[in-house]
Amino acid sequence: MKVLIPSALRSYTESAHAEASGATLAAVVTDLDRQYPGIRFRMIDEQNRIRRHIRFFVNGEQVRELAEPVGAGEELIIVQALSGG
Repeated sequence: MKVLIPSALRSYTESAHAEASGATLAAVVTDLDRQYPGIRFRMIDEQNRIRRHIRFFVNGEQVRELAEPVGAGEELIIVQALSGG
């Protein structure tokens, strides 16, 4: 699966794109963390939930649950909201 990485997480991947595999969003995120240690914690909290400021889109559709099935030929876009005062 092709994964588009937001600029805030590129310090892990050193690239705007990555490849990851898995049958669910959780498995894809785990595979990303295997390749780029520490990236999962920036997206998934200690309760195994997607962090408030992270959005996942598979083929343009927002995915809200880690258990959501995904396919090998699909594209995952990770979006990280910016915040500030």
